[in-house]
Amino acid sequence: MPGLLRGVARTAVVAGTATAVSNRVSRRQAGRWAQQDYGQQQQYEQQQYPQQAAPTAPAAPQTPAADEMTQKIDQLKQLADLKAQGVLSDEEFENQKRRLLG
Repeated sequence: MPGLLRGVARTAVVAGTATAVSNRVSRRQAGRWAQQDYGQQQQYEQQQYPQQAAPTAPAAPQTPAADEMTQKIDQLKQLADLKAQGVLSDEEFENQKRRLLG
């Protein structure tokens, strides 16, 4: 009887681990798809509704440093959204943030 119980317990642990790994992979993949969909949606909206310059004052051209900072802010917002959705763990979020700002 102890051998049977040990075998059942081992099977339960293996099945639980496999389920946890599978769920994590699924969440990550869903996050990647959501991020791709978001990017495609943004491109589509920019094509459909091009922004018009304000007639009163033309916008000042952004410097390369300002443009880079804007991109970093957008990427940080996307990372925060993925973290809020549960796709990224706190540790993964911090690592990505450090890499982005590094």
